[in-house]
Amino acid sequence: MKTVILGGGIAGLAMGILLNKKGFETVICERDATTPIKGNAFLMHAEGISILQTMMEGDETAKLPGVFIDRFSLRKPSDEEVKFQKLDPWQCIKRKDIVECLEHIYPADQIKRDREFSHFLYQDKKAIAAVFKNGTMEYGDFFIGADGCHSKVREQLFGETAFSKTEVKEVLGLLKSPALCRQMGSRFTKFQHHRKSISFGLIPCSATELVWYIQYDPQITDIHESSPKAMGMFCSEILKDFPALVHEVLEQETFEDTYIWQTRDFDLLPAFHKNNVVLIGDAAHLSLPFTSAGTTNALVDAHTLATLMGDHDDVELACSRYYQLRSNQIAKQIDLGRELKKDFLNPESKNEDDLMIPLISKQQRAIRRITKKEINILYFTDPICSTCWIIQPQLRKLQLEYEHQVNIEYKMGGLLPSWDNFNRNGIKKPSDVAIHWEQVCSQYEMPINKDIWLEDPLPSSYPPSIAFKAAQLQDTGKAVLFLRRIREMVFLEKKNIIKKEYLHTAAYDVGLDAARLLRDLEGRAQSLFRDDLVLADQLEIKELPTLFFSKNEGDELMLNGYQSYENIDRIIRQLSPGIKKGNYDKSPRNLFKRFQTMTTSEFALLRNENEFEAQFTLNELLINNLVKEYESPAGSLWMNNFENNTTTGY
Repeated sequence: MKTVILGGGIAGLAMGILLNKKGFETVICERDATTPIKGNAFLMHAEGISILQTMMEGDETAKLPGVFIDRFSLRKPSDEEVKFQKLDPWQCIKRKDIVECLEHIYPADQIKRDREFSHFLYQDKKAIAAVFKNGTMEYGDFFIGADGCHSKVREQLFGETAFSKTEVKEVLGLLKSPALCRQMGSRFTKFQHHRKSISFGLIPCSATELVWYIQYDPQITDIHESSPKAMGMFCSEILKDFPALVHEVLEQETFEDTYIWQTRDFDLLPAFHKNNVVLIGDAAHLSLPFTSAGTTNALVDAHTLATLMGDHDDVELACSRYYQLRSNQIAKQIDLGRELKKDFLNPESKNEDDLMIPLISKQQRAIRRITKKEINILYFTDPICSTCWIIQPQLRKLQLEYEHQVNIEYKMGGLLPSWDNFNRNGIKKPSDVAIHWEQVCSQYEMPINKDIWLEDPLPSSYPPSIAFKAAQLQDTGKAVLFLRRIREMVFLEKKNIIKKEYLHTAAYDVGLDAARLLRDLEGRAQSLFRDDLVLADQLEIKELPTLFFSKNEGDELMLNGYQSYENIDRIIRQLSPGIKKGNYDKSPRNLFKRFQTMTTSEFALLRNENEFEAQFTLNELLINNLVKEYESPAGSLWMNNFENNTTTGY
């Protein structure tokens, strides 16, 4: 079967490469006489990167272009940070680089240039040839329209496209500046005016170049002359309230290749195909640029359709299935783009906490079903409580064995208000804590570095406790990861976790919005922490940790202080005699997937091994570069590195 692809941009080239790999005969017809490289640079999501890497397999000379982007910073024109958050993996790539990369893979003799599509020749309602404006024709059995947002193929299938009105415009530029690229690193930085519909974004796309853009409401101001001088004056004026970094970019820019994009979209089509003609990429669907979805969607479309064509002899059935698989996600992205546009045009309609990151997330998400758990545990703890630290192995095993039956609700117990008149179990001053931590470490074999209390003692445990409540305001699951991270900082890394720079880092590490956490630390989180202290007082909590076990608002049992896993298991079975444990995969790969960091004691308990056996396995994993090791004077923390290593087994 011969497949004719109309459009030699990213979508068309990707489609050709993927079909060639499956043994299809393909030809690409491109309207331009030379390689189409219009457009500066764009962001590609991890899914697109994965597909691109699949296309490059077998070609040792092919190299993935662009710069890895893994963090997002949203700032006000004053340079105050509004959001700072870890991103799903993205790659910022120059359009020229990716097109050249794809052309390097696809056979040059299968690309026919200077062919601008005119119409199809039909026989029995099926297209048999594509006719071009220069009079040439290309016969085929199956035709793929990959001719972009102004697709003539789409117009042939479904009539004139009803585009949305352009309400936001973008100025796009590409600047060569190695110094700024080094300064930006792997960060996507966006400055958003808090009162006007104006923003400025900056993303490195190579070691020496970065793409920048301005989004603006043309009803505020607009430009009607495209000369470099006029463009430079317009950009400087519209961004006059923005910080020095923005003006540093504008001062270095020549504006020779800068252009304005009239942003618009169209409603989801009723289908992506008609008979033996199908659309992919922007020809099939168009989202507003706020989502950065376009290039990723082109690659996902191509990969999805190529896979289905390989699985089905009936290409029309493959096309129908392609629409079923892609249309729901595309509809969501169209809606997301419109919602982000609405927010942009109404900058004062949302508070800072509710602002969304202007990017798509992973395209296929499992639906999370909220189920009522059989056992509820109310857990009073504190970030610097050493006993809470040493029962981490037990709580992690509980999470694995009773994941679907047990729910743990975290409350802060307020261990150390301050050192003024403090006297708890004989501890009166920081040096007493050092002695206590050393004893606990020796007795229970969980690594604890006491030196923090001798070198930089914490004056209180309240600030990190309030930070945990701030984390809960964003995401209760990530809040637990945040608590774990700040515990690693204080118990192993000797970091004083009342300091905001460490709280900011920990929040970012676990995927929280670090800037919002610091804001909430000074606001709403404080009242939530006070609520926890009031509840702890009402329940007469005298020791940490304290765990209240209950079943369906009925009987309640309590444990406090250090507990073995057998004691915790016994309490659960006492409350619910018929409860069933889940069998979990004890392989190192799975355990490190579930818990990105583990101590030797945790690994041993989760594997049902003794410490010697666990240490031997961990050393073997370290030799094979499957884990990394953080060594403290009291013991090691092992960190997941499986995803960065292709070693099989384990």
